[in-house]
Amino acid sequence: MRGVFALFSVAITLVGCSDPKSLPPTERGRRIYLASCVTCHSPDPTKPGSKGPEIAGASRELLAARVLHAAYPPGYTPKRATREMVPLPHLAAKIDDLAAFLAAPAASSPVARDMP
Repeated sequence: MRGVFALFSVAITLVGCSDPKSLPPTERGRRIYLASCVTCHSPDPTKPGSKGPEIAGASRELLAARVLHAAYPPGYTPKRATREMVPLPHLAAKIDDLAAFLAAPAASSPVARDMP
């Protein structure tokens, strides 16, 4: 039951009452992060998650490679040796927003601030 409530809370957070296009890129990126990344990465992107490393400050190049192709940019040294991430091509148009959120100073504070 707790899981259902958590999913409902995330859905409400993502849908909200405002038009997503009117939101700043950092807020759109925060919502994308909550919906697609916290399963493996921590709700606080400055901390490691259950399966994925901390990703605050990740470059757009790294995000595009990891999210779209589950690969690394040339010359990048992974933080973990695991290869569990799968491509998420449905997020292709949202990489800039995700990068804006992860680059923002707010990324250093917990993302789930408005989740129970």
